[in-house]
Amino acid sequence: TPHPHVPTEAFSSPTLSTMSKNKLSKFADMATYPHVFEPPFERDAEANPFPLRGKWHADFFHNDHPIVLELGCGRGEYTVGLGRLFPEKNFIAVDIKGSRMWHGATASLREGMKNVAFLRTHIEFIERFFAPGEVSEIWLTFSDPQMKKATKRLTSTYFMERYRRFLKDGGRIHVKTDSNFLFTYTRLMVEHNHLPALVQTDNLYRDLTPEADDETRRILSIQTYYESQWLARGLNIKYICFQLPQSGTLEEPNVEIELDDYRSYNRWKRSGLETSK
Repeated sequence: TPHPHVPTEAFSSPTLSTMSKNKLSKFADMATYPHVFEPPFERDAEANPFPLRGKWHADFFHNDHPIVLELGCGRGEYTVGLGRLFPEKNFIAVDIKGSRMWHGATASLREGMKNVAFLRTHIEFIERFFAPGEVSEIWLTFSDPQMKKATKRLTSTYFMERYRRFLKDGGRIHVKTDSNFLFTYTRLMVEHNHLPALVQTDNLYRDLTPEADDETRRILSIQTYYESQWLARGLNIKYICFQLPQSGTLEEPNVEIELDDYRSYNRWKRSGLETSK
């Protein structure tokens, strides 16, 4: 049943009313949403553990379906799209930008989706919210490539070790990106650590042939707001899916990688450097 406080414009084309809706109003909306969690940043993880940690299945979703995270969800379109396609899975979108997250949270609530939730927090704290083995898959969609510092990249071994704390053994990690730097770095990290790579392409829509299995085609058909901007600029979309075993020591690849010549949509590269590790 549609929520009484749900605005109607969540994923509609931008209008004056949409654009004029300020952040405080969006935060006020989300404070009423039963599927949005905004724990205080100063929470002491040991003294005051997150109440759903280890209990997402029993206390929120009320089923034992696999849990899939989207880290750095932005507007949340991918989480909502996946939730529509796969009602037999549970999806949790994670980001710190609440005003962006409002779009997906509002759309999913308006549709009465029961397999979608939103968690507003820094990804650096992500292991505080899930118990060992509680998560089956992770999606990283158009993450900031963080070309200056490897430990800030969501596909770095620094974050892989964090994911191991709650991802089941051999759980899948999906990376969809416009960034050649992040794609190359991730591919090299996977190869260097002998992680099982399941799918890998530097041009998704060229290589997504009619022969691809139905699940892959359905998953990869979802396009986010930012992806549509990259495609309009003629950029290739890259995709890699790999498994993360619990065992084995992870090491960073020691390779210089050519930097992207832009940072984000309509914001061009400022650094004079050409490569980075």
